[in-house]
Amino acid sequence: MSVATPDTIAAQHQRLVAILLFPDVEVLDFAGPFEVFSLAALETEPAAFRVVTVAAAPIVTVGGLRVTPEHDFESCPQADLLLIPGGSGSRQAMREQRILSWVDGQAKGAEIVASICTGALLLGRLGLLDGLRSTTHWGALDLLREVAPQTIVVPETRYIDNGRILTSAGISAGIDMSLYLVERLCGTDVARTVMRDMEYDWQLRAAG
Repeated sequence: MSVATPDTIAAQHQRLVAILLFPDVEVLDFAGPFEVFSLAALETEPAAFRVVTVAAAPIVTVGGLRVTPEHDFESCPQADLLLIPGGSGSRQAMREQRILSWVDGQAKGAEIVASICTGALLLGRLGLLDGLRSTTHWGALDLLREVAPQTIVVPETRYIDNGRILTSAGISAGIDMSLYLVERLCGTDVARTVMRDMEYDWQLRAAG
């Protein structure tokens, strides 16, 4: 049964959630948010989100999962929510001009840009975190400071909301941030329903 709330009624526009993939992306970094927004789409009428994955070609994740994206960089429409996951491959991805150009172009037109884990390195490389508070995986805090020296790096927080740009800490923190975004965009009832569907222990709270 879809949840109808004043918040969801007020947001009839279906938002396209585009999730970047690249070789050696961390599985839960993208799969966790994919699950959150996909379930939120099922719990809203009309569906609040459509979720797609985007990569230059089929990829192999950290751990060896093979994933075929729905879109390549040329075929993906403009995203409303642009999600940039991390993983060991983020170090190479932030040096790939084709990936950076696509992220930069999409970010210009997106309503919300959010990174999970070391996906923040790509945003930092592009200057999108300059002057903002941000976070990343605890093991990459110093690297983020190096890549984005104009960024205020905040440790020991699950996620940070700067309005249009959000960052989360490592791996499972991307689920928390995604639930927070569902609450922000669709209301508390929808976020709580998704949380129950996932059997995920999460407390609704303001971003760090």
